[in-house]
Amino acid sequence: MLSGICNMRQLAPDLATSGQPDADELAAIAAAGYRLVINLALRDADYARADAAGTVRALGMDYVHIPLAFDAPTPQDLRTFFAVMDANRGKRIWVHCAAIKRVSVFLGLWLHLCRGVPLSAAFAPQREIWQPDALWSRFIADALGPPHG
Repeated sequence: MLSGICNMRQLAPDLATSGQPDADELAAIAAAGYRLVINLALRDADYARADAAGTVRALGMDYVHIPLAFDAPTPQDLRTFFAVMDANRGKRIWVHCAAIKRVSVFLGLWLHLCRGVPLSAAFAPQREIWQPDALWSRFIADALGPPHG
């Protein structure tokens, strides 16, 4: 059932990502042992679940919402995401947004900058999903900082 969720990717035994899961998919995520759902989508978008937090919590999982405007990601959004990921080490974490574009960038940066995963491996899921536009390419470059060498 998990593999049927929009753009689902299993990045590590304790980490998976996808587009917006529906209620049945959230139940499958809980049944698979995930303990935290992080939502990077906006609350007022057409695809958003009316009571995502309540649905997730009723299934026995924790819920964190970091509303990330697709057209205006900020360094503070990224710092908040990193802090939530680091505060929840040891939990099985499911991260989603609408279609996985925002998530693929944030997880790529987290995997590389916080877990030391090589850049090409950290961003492999993102490359499978989409090619970032100029705004997101600049955001990634700024987050990575100046090239070293």
